Amino acid sequence: MIQEFKDFINKGGVFEAAVGLIMALAFKPVVDSLVADVIMPIVGAVFGQPDFSGLKIGLGVEETLEDGTVQEAAITYGAFINTIVSFVIIGFVLFMLVKLYNRASPPAEEEEAGPSEIDLLTEIRDGLKTS
Repeated sequence: MIQEFKDFINKGGVFEAAVGLIMALAFKPVVDSLVADVIMPIVGAVFGQPDFSGLKIGLGVEETLEDGTVQEAAITYGAFINTIVSFVIIGFVLFMLVKLYNRASPPAEEEEAGPSEIDLLTEIRDGLKTS
């Protein structure tokens, strides 16, 4: 069983996946800061509101809690807008990173193309005709 586990770890690319996951988790605070500290102030300057999380549609249902605060039932679509903006920015940054990586890595060597299937079949046919 231990040998099977070792084979699984070594064969399945688990290590590479783990490294990718750790890098993604480390990358999240960077992107969150980019969104909150750089992009959203620009969006706020354009639209007049840098943080959309306060946008909501009240449902008209209110509840007074024990400490005296009033809690309103609402659809907070502003938080959803913030999440969508973050998602689009993360997608764009990852797209640019992959594009940069592909440009920096050397092109894969192409295998020498042998004869095509049609050439082989033609050769076999010609060989059968002469026999």
